[in-house]
Amino acid sequence: MHVTSTRFQRWVLPGLAFKAAVIGGGYATGRELAEYFIPSGPQGGMLAILTAMACWSLVCALTFALAYAVRSVDYRSFFAVLLGRFAFLFELAYLVFMVLILAVFGAAAGEIFAALLGWPKLVGTLLLMVGIGAFTAFGNTVVEALFKWVSVFLYGVYALFVLLVLAGFGDRALTTLSMPQPTTGWLQGGLTYAGYNIVGAVIVLPLVRHFLSRRDAVVAGVLSGPLAMLPGLLFFLCMLAWYPQIGDEALPSDFILRQLDMPVFHVMFQLMIFSALLESGTAVVHASNERIAHAWRSRRRVNLGKRLRLAIAAVLLVGSIFIADRVGLVALIAQGYRGLAYLFLAVYVLPLLTVGVWRLWRRSAPAGSPAPALSGDRR
Repeated sequence: MHVTSTRFQRWVLPGLAFKAAVIGGGYATGRELAEYFIPSGPQGGMLAILTAMACWSLVCALTFALAYAVRSVDYRSFFAVLLGRFAFLFELAYLVFMVLILAVFGAAAGEIFAALLGWPKLVGTLLLMVGIGAFTAFGNTVVEALFKWVSVFLYGVYALFVLLVLAGFGDRALTTLSMPQPTTGWLQGGLTYAGYNIVGAVIVLPLVRHFLSRRDAVVAGVLSGPLAMLPGLLFFLCMLAWYPQIGDEALPSDFILRQLDMPVFHVMFQLMIFSALLESGTAVVHASNERIAHAWRSRRRVNLGKRLRLAIAAVLLVGSIFIADRVGLVALIAQGYRGLAYLFLAVYVLPLLTVGVWRLWRRSAPAGSPAPALSGDRR
């Protein structure tokens, strides 16, 4: 247990890690925003974004509070409590999620380097996968440092992006937002988007070890929604300057950057997206590593070594590379994500809102009682 955990580690870092888990290939490039929010119109898209944000805050707060109460710091032990003997259902769902999401990240990385440097898409995909493997090999401390510093870079570049776009095209965006438009489907779009991304709350469970009280868990959960969605809200506002045609762009971010015609900033933004893909992929694979590491320590009484962590990451990444290369970004997002939303609703959200709430009521953590360390793994 980190007895010197700071408020940043207890309240803000989980939200940054959650953002890392969800921002990924489609959010960072604007493709997911185009897929799930643009069809509902400008005002409807804003409502959908706020719906997703509220869902994330609620589910993160409940997840973190339950994990703190039952001392779960990886998704395997968490779902053993939540689903009992049916915990394997989440394991299967998470395996599908990992393969699909890593394929999306790989496809997005390939698109970025193809657009930026004209390289074959497979090269960008391979560069991303090597980076994910390298970071996940070193465990919690290195991964948390990645979340922190990529977040600083990401929020800074997004802020500059919004200022530049609104300075040049803000009148168009605000005019579009103020014009009455149909808002059909905003609730479904917001819930669907929130649904397949909400698994990010259990991906970041290793950070539960920083909490000192249930209050920490609830505050961190409530902050997770705004921390994760604020860049998306601002990005969507910028996209409205080219509504509705921007909904057909494979990489809305690249389209907008071409309109700005600022080559240096274009490169910086693409590097930011690549960094977002790197931290998102690292979060997904690291969660799997921590699940395996927990079982490894329980059975062998030793920590999972760097070589084994790297080997696990390599197995997951190699299969995803070929899916990304063969299917492509737009098709992966359009065809795979809705199914994931329903899957996680069934095996995670509904049990959390029923069994999880009941267990929180029946089995509260003693006030001020610290969560345990990760079985001695403080890397």
